[in-house]
Amino acid sequence: MSTNYLVVGLGNVGFEYERTRHNIGFMVLDKLASLNNLTFETDRLAQTSLLKHKGKNIYLIKPTTFMNLSGRALAFWMHYYKIPQENIFVICDDLHLNFGSIRIRAKGSSGGQNGLNNINEVLQSENYARMRMGIGNNFAKGRQSEYVLGAFDSEQVKLLPEILGKASDAILSFCLEGLDICMNKYNSKS
Repeated sequence: MSTNYLVVGLGNVGFEYERTRHNIGFMVLDKLASLNNLTFETDRLAQTSLLKHKGKNIYLIKPTTFMNLSGRALAFWMHYYKIPQENIFVICDDLHLNFGSIRIRAKGSSGGQNGLNNINEVLQSENYARMRMGIGNNFAKGRQSEYVLGAFDSEQVKLLPEILGKASDAILSFCLEGLDICMNKYNSKS
């Protein structure tokens, strides 16, 4: 059994996207890195960091390919580190879930999430674990893109540290305890 894991936080690079809802995948990895005194370095197709934790090598990547081409970075690092698909964990935003909700699944469709669309296309598979982070859907008709690429409101910003901390814990649970335990512990009940 492999002790190497690839955790991919989805988002867009650039200052204008930094604290947007679409970048919650990046924010989760930033939180996990800060909790473990890690930094990211820009490397091939991604910002990367390595968390060594209880005998596991947990490679954290934030693709620099922009959301819609996230699969390129995932595939490169998966092959580079020879990580089996069952040891991949992708984190993305989901506007179909209430803000603060977490939904972890072993596989599934993209649900219209462009980063997952591209990963499914590149891998030719939907069989990889993913953690969807609820960002809510409080937007007017036709304003979806504006909402997703917008900043969290002030009330949400106050709650983000706790949510990001819980998601960081879920990553460690996936790597140390396995997907089933991780889902039981961290999937939101609502």
